[in-house]
Amino acid sequence: MYDPDELLRYGYQQELSRQLRFRDLMAYGLVYMVPIAPMAIFGSVYAASGGMVALAYAIGVAALVFTAFSYAQMVKAFPMSGSVYNYAGRGVHPAVGFLAGWVILLDYVLVPGLLYLVASVAMHATVPSMPLWVWLLGFVAVNTVVNSVGIRLTAAVTRVMLVGELIILAIFLVVAVAALASGQGSFSWDAFYNSGTFTWSLIAGAVSVAVLSFLGFDGISMLAEETRDGSRQVGRAMAAVLVLAGVLFIAQTWLAAMLVPDPARLLADGDRNGTAFYDAAGAAGGGWLATLCAVATAIAWGLPNSMVAQVATSRLLYAMARDRQLPGFLAKVSLRRSVPINATLLTGAVSLTLGLYVATRADGITLLSSLINFGAMVAFLVLHVSVVVHHLIRRRSRNWWAHLVMPAVGFVILAYVVVNANIAAQRLGLAWLALGVLVLAGLYATGRRPVLSGLAPVQPLQRGVERV
Repeated sequence: MYDPDELLRYGYQQELSRQLRFRDLMAYGLVYMVPIAPMAIFGSVYAASGGMVALAYAIGVAALVFTAFSYAQMVKAFPMSGSVYNYAGRGVHPAVGFLAGWVILLDYVLVPGLLYLVASVAMHATVPSMPLWVWLLGFVAVNTVVNSVGIRLTAAVTRVMLVGELIILAIFLVVAVAALASGQGSFSWDAFYNSGTFTWSLIAGAVSVAVLSFLGFDGISMLAEETRDGSRQVGRAMAAVLVLAGVLFIAQTWLAAMLVPDPARLLADGDRNGTAFYDAAGAAGGGWLATLCAVATAIAWGLPNSMVAQVATSRLLYAMARDRQLPGFLAKVSLRRSVPINATLLTGAVSLTLGLYVATRADGITLLSSLINFGAMVAFLVLHVSVVVHHLIRRRSRNWWAHLVMPAVGFVILAYVVVNANIAAQRLGLAWLALGVLVLAGLYATGRRPVLSGLAPVQPLQRGVERV
């Protein structure tokens, strides 16, 4: 059970209802990650890995399990809702936390645009007569309107969406296995290892794209104040969701790799249209299965997932503007709808503009995925450092395995992936980080240095004593 005074020691009151069990955390994580996420970027990962797409996902699971372990250590140290911004700021220094949050902001700003684009590509593949930009505009418009009037998805709806996605995935797996058993395609282990094309740098570059499918597992840490059994369950749920999702990702990409109609062309030209997975599904079961997978991907990415991403982005922009770290107009709240209306509209506009631009590039989805993942992985690197600094240096822990070996291994794996990521993504990501340094310098120069509330633990209040 959780300690009822754990938040009080950090200056916070327990305001959220602690009703979530372990299974609730698992369901939340799976909904956030989208079990059929690889369908959208399968072709990009396949081309980037030289066909070893299953290996890229397997290494992605291994790398992020270490990250989940570091999250577990920090959420136990600071058992409150938060993210890398919170843990780095409290575990290392508020300025480091600001830069980690700035890097994560890159993900928040770009993710909605990517989700809308992926959904539009899937629908365009289903209905080619409808231009891609029309689908893109439609998805952005629907979600922006819904978010502007304050309507939000309920837990019941997300569970229904999760069940639907798992049913679609099960149908694909069964049909694909049946197709391979009947002689369609050819059984091969090349998706895990191909001696003719394997290099570590090649696989690391592919992992930098594949990691996109895993982003969202860290969102479970935001529920630390709502779990019935304390923060320890958060770390367990993160690791369990990663492993379960990883198995699903590896299974679907391995089967699809064996059913790709023209592997040589896909390797040579890449997945220009973003339809490689749907082509493999069509080879296995015909047009109906290709259409089913495409529509399921579009619905999963284009509506609930992108809607949640847009909400999160607008709230982050609003919060930073409210704290005078972004232009003040983003802090405007609609009195009638009780939503940050300007931040919501700006997020929709940026997503539409970004989607339209990226759609004109042959490597658009791959580049945008790599850039988003670059920001996330840099933030995860800071997380691993925070574990070592807080536990090993500050608290003089002698648990070398948990507070040095595990975060160090996770750091090394992710650092290697970051170094071998898309060059353009590296340049843009580092440019964004450099801009964050300038913003931080400006905050210090104007006397608005980052400060975290309740940074030092405080003693619980005595009965009858009020905090002023």
